[in-house]
Amino acid sequence: MFESVQGPPPATAPVHLRVRGGTKLSGSIDVKTSKNAGVALLCASLLNKGTTTLRRVARIEEVNRILRVLASMGVQYRWLGEDGDLELTPPDRLDLSRIDADAARRTRSIIMFLGPLLHDYPEFELPFAGGCDLGDRTVEPHMVALRRFGLSVETSHGCYHASVKEPGDTTSIVLTERGDTVTENAIMAAARHPEPTTIRNASCNYMVQDLCFYLEQCGVRIDGVGTTTITVHGKRDIDVAVDYAPSEDPIEAWSLISAAIVTESEITVCRVPIEFVEIELACAEEMGLRYSTDEEYLAANGRTRLVDLTVYPSRLHAPIDKIHPMPFPGLNIDNLPFFALIASCAEGSTLIHDWVYENRAIYLTELNRLGARVRLLDPHRIYVDGPVRWSGAEVVCPPALRPAVVLLLAMLRAKGTSVLRHVNVIHRGYEQLAERLIQLGAEIEVFYSDEPVSRGTALPRE
Repeated sequence: MFESVQGPPPATAPVHLRVRGGTKLSGSIDVKTSKNAGVALLCASLLNKGTTTLRRVARIEEVNRILRVLASMGVQYRWLGEDGDLELTPPDRLDLSRIDADAARRTRSIIMFLGPLLHDYPEFELPFAGGCDLGDRTVEPHMVALRRFGLSVETSHGCYHASVKEPGDTTSIVLTERGDTVTENAIMAAARHPEPTTIRNASCNYMVQDLCFYLEQCGVRIDGVGTTTITVHGKRDIDVAVDYAPSEDPIEAWSLISAAIVTESEITVCRVPIEFVEIELACAEEMGLRYSTDEEYLAANGRTRLVDLTVYPSRLHAPIDKIHPMPFPGLNIDNLPFFALIASCAEGSTLIHDWVYENRAIYLTELNRLGARVRLLDPHRIYVDGPVRWSGAEVVCPPALRPAVVLLLAMLRAKGTSVLRHVNVIHRGYEQLAERLIQLGAEIEVFYSDEPVSRGTALPRE
């Protein structure tokens, strides 16, 4: 088995992975806490003048970027122990003039500062939101919701210039898009608004629920959590010590389940938030997936239902209908790319429709470098023919998180040696993914040099 490089990479060094595929995986692995809930809770901590302690926060690049921004504004934070517990203490007043623009521009989550900041700052600036390159992603749905709270935003010179006036009628707000971050921004704006606010067409996805559970611990009453109509009974001031544990990440859970499927391995994925992968499991079961689950138990937040799920080697076939995402409780948009991988292991042709993003379906054609047969119909739709004979190749990561992980998992199946270049994008959403796959038996080497690696290169042995 390969040795993985221990410790963090050099600050600016690109990280690469060398993979020898065709090895069966085995054992069990725990799902870590949610990336998307984690960043939302970091933003929500700005609503609280007291100390916020978050448990088992995933130590990923997206979290690090938000922490850099918070620290530049005067928030003090410290990691407690080795389990990812994080303590955040805000200053009496944030210094928005010193915001770390570089870190802010590298994450789309910066847009979720608008909801918390509008309560205390009549004027402020934020750098443009960044993140994955997934095509045009308008922030107008955020503006539609936040204008009701008096927020006005103009854009120039790479910044959002925000000003806040008297709020309008916030009795009932209808979101024009049932987006996760849009809903979170509206909830955070309502959390310190003194009158009740009803938000309709709200996302009820996992990260939104975690945000609501956190705010409830802050003393904010929220009715309708888990539905598309929620009512927030805000408090003008929040100043409490809060200790909250976000739940596990359903996207990471499905990534690990997909690793078992593509390698035809028996793996137990522990701490799966079952409510948020039920549609994915139903689609895969229709394709022939065999799996079992143990009895349900509760996450550390006391609300989210978890199971330990065992995947068995399965003979797959293409589904009758196309596979497409929908807002929760539909198939999660972030889990859709993994079905290009699963469909490549199935007999027949599968139509996958990624109607949300303009570019992501294009990135999935990179699977063809490893032997897949992915046909791009238009920027939103692909046909996947299977099963395929995977073979090793050298590929550069696309600038999108989930397609990059899909390529890594395909390399676990491909015969021979593969190299995945510039995997830093994976670190945005996954904590030590390669190292944890190695613990299941994957043969992966982490390296930082720019040495060329050709197909079929001999591998070092322990």
